[in-house]
Amino acid sequence: MDKPAYAFIGLGHLGGNLAASLLRAGFAVTVHDRDPAAVARLVALGAAGAGSPAEAAARAGNAITCLPSPAVSEAVLTGKDGLFDGLPAGATWIEMSTNGRDEIVRLAGLAEARGVETLECPVTGGVHLAAAGKITALVGGDPALFERHRAAIEAMCAKSFLMGPIGSAAVIKVITNMLAFIHLVAAGEALMLAKRGGLDLAQAYHAIAASSGTSFVHETESQLVLNGSYDIGFTMDLALKDLGFALAMGREFGAPLDLAARVNAIFQEGKAAYGGNAWSTMIVKLLEDATGTDLRAPGFPARLEA
Repeated sequence: MDKPAYAFIGLGHLGGNLAASLLRAGFAVTVHDRDPAAVARLVALGAAGAGSPAEAAARAGNAITCLPSPAVSEAVLTGKDGLFDGLPAGATWIEMSTNGRDEIVRLAGLAEARGVETLECPVTGGVHLAAAGKITALVGGDPALFERHRAAIEAMCAKSFLMGPIGSAAVIKVITNMLAFIHLVAAGEALMLAKRGGLDLAQAYHAIAASSGTSFVHETESQLVLNGSYDIGFTMDLALKDLGFALAMGREFGAPLDLAARVNAIFQEGKAAYGGNAWSTMIVKLLEDATGTDLRAPGFPARLEA
């Protein structure tokens, strides 16, 4: 059976790596992005370039999006020369962006009205795991539709979890991101306590990583803090978007989120200090600047590798 073809719209830090994984697995991929250099990188790997989302969708017959916000996703779907202008009835739209539950349910409704089926498929684990095809997919939608596109999802992701109907993946993705930002702030405080307590920071990092207090975030993002690059490929603005989704869900579901609310306020401080395009890992720099104490240690990478 021939593999389905896909249009891939949104070739940023995450999307570019996901599209590259599809190409490595032998899928036909037609790409579009506002950044011509991003398109050129994927064309060099074997993708076809397209001048608009509509053109890409018409060539491929199915579409994948990985975009920074629900507003951008809606514009790519419904705008002039958008996906709805190119996708045929019976096509599938796979949304790999992070959305709130209400947003993805509404967007899936717009797609359904055009005869297009939707899978939500946000991913979690970080850009470095996406680059190696080792990231995790959180899927919401019809099980039969998931099976139809499982090969493509597994080409991009080492693990996938079907969470339930449309909207389910949005909830778990927001939960995982909320936890990651809480862990990041906590890891920064732990490293600062180690430094101010006179410990060797490299040794402290490894001791925490081997302890009951470790976390995925400590084991990955703390390394970028200790290097001083902070280069996680994820911005303050994106962190605040996801924390906003979490707080809105907390209000809707009646779940108190005291820690998330405090971390959201800290990220607001980080954005004010360093700008919305600063790496989210720079939230730890707030502590460094407040104490006049840097958290550098030798032997840690500037960027993560899987």
